[in-house]
Amino acid sequence: MTLLNIHRTRRRRLGVAATAAGLLAALLTAGPAVATPDPGDSPATPEKVSKSQAAEARAAVANGEIPGKDEIVTSENIEHLANIPKDTLPGTNSDLAFQGKYAFAGNYDGFRIFDISNPKAPKTVSQVLCPGSQNDISVSGDLLFLSTDSSRSDNSCNSTTQPTTEKSSWEGMKVFDISDKKNPKYVAAVETACGSHTHTLVPERKNVYVYVSSYSPNAAFPDCQPPHDGISVIKVPRKAPEKAKVVGFPVLFSGEGPDGGGNPGGPTNPGVSKTTGCHDITVLPSKDLAAGACMGDGILFSIKDPENPKVIDQVQDNVNFAFWHSASFNQKANKVVFTDELGGGGAATCNAVIGPNRGADGIYDIVGKGDKRKLVFKSYYKIPRHQADTENCVAHNGSLIPVKGKDIMVQAWYQGGVSVWDFTDSSKPKEIAYFERGPLSTDTLIGGGSWSAYYYNGYIYSNDLVKGFDVLKISDRRTDPAKKVRLRELNVQTQPDYFD
Repeated sequence: MTLLNIHRTRRRRLGVAATAAGLLAALLTAGPAVATPDPGDSPATPEKVSKSQAAEARAAVANGEIPGKDEIVTSENIEHLANIPKDTLPGTNSDLAFQGKYAFAGNYDGFRIFDISNPKAPKTVSQVLCPGSQNDISVSGDLLFLSTDSSRSDNSCNSTTQPTTEKSSWEGMKVFDISDKKNPKYVAAVETACGSHTHTLVPERKNVYVYVSSYSPNAAFPDCQPPHDGISVIKVPRKAPEKAKVVGFPVLFSGEGPDGGGNPGGPTNPGVSKTTGCHDITVLPSKDLAAGACMGDGILFSIKDPENPKVIDQVQDNVNFAFWHSASFNQKANKVVFTDELGGGGAATCNAVIGPNRGADGIYDIVGKGDKRKLVFKSYYKIPRHQADTENCVAHNGSLIPVKGKDIMVQAWYQGGVSVWDFTDSSKPKEIAYFERGPLSTDTLIGGGSWSAYYYNGYIYSNDLVKGFDVLKISDRRTDPAKKVRLRELNVQTQPDYFD
């Protein structure tokens, strides 16, 4: 594998063949968008592209419009320090969490713990085989939490895939004791309605509350019945995690009829996902606030009572948002960045056909006070570098870079790479740094790229679906003050008060 650190200005515009326009138009109009493809125990099947698309991708590489296969290109203020390829766990890499000198990396086949005390040379501490996509991951104290959103034969780490129509199938949350990082121990499992695609921690001194996001109910699924307009809330006693249990299912979208509330999706709103639950939730405990990215809706709600969250405002974007995927507050809690995962993370949407407003971030100001606060749309942000039609690319997981008085974020864009951008002016966001690899293939659309890119204690860490764990260093006067901020623990969906 060739690893090149090339500082050059990429040409922004990449031509798109007419066949690509037809393909993506079909993608957008055929039905609701879906979330990240769930390959279960097998990798996603590569998708052939047309001869003209493949020829265009090869020409773009030759002309310097995009990096070559396995070539790394960065802005001048980004340095690629390390890459740790996959090892024991062959599945798709997913989310990241941090604690002290450790990074915890999810994988569809389990999770891996890295010692990052030397960011230039991370070392594997342990790898746990426990299949159950997506294995969305977070940590709190001595506990590690893992989401299972594929139908399994049981709740063990030896389970196999099983039809969702089987009543005996299991999906939900797994809890591990990580007091010994070299030997994590599986201590609890809690089944939840429709499984757990993602989850969010609301930690307290004695207990950890877990907000479980799941969706897509079906009358044929015994444990995932419609309507499914809420989230499961799990209470985990720190000293007795084996007693973890569901303590509620607060409804976030009230509505009449069997389909419940929320966005109806198509055909009422063509190309927009119907809301049947939430994809991801970010909480800001210091402000008793949460923001939910819920398929066809974005919501703002209060978590003063963590077992009974209360919706404050609800917004939709039926023009440019297909699937509300994730959310991030700024530090002052007067803005929320929502992401649109157009095409479910498996499509090429960073091109001229799709344009700058779809598959992008939506920046919303929070105006007003208390229960009268409203989400007010300000602008979209999308990476300014077009990708090839063989590269899956769309807005995905990111975190704040903590700089007082500024709103700066680092974000993953799958094969679009990693982008650092400033949204201090909500109406005029701008990129200030980037890192990306060339396409995995110029002939076939193969899923890959950065799933999560997070800033933690002076460095950017990225989990690439295919290539493994990356460490980046940004050196820029606009982000340098963040190096002084040190955290003991970071789960990005549980946003800290960086300056407390």
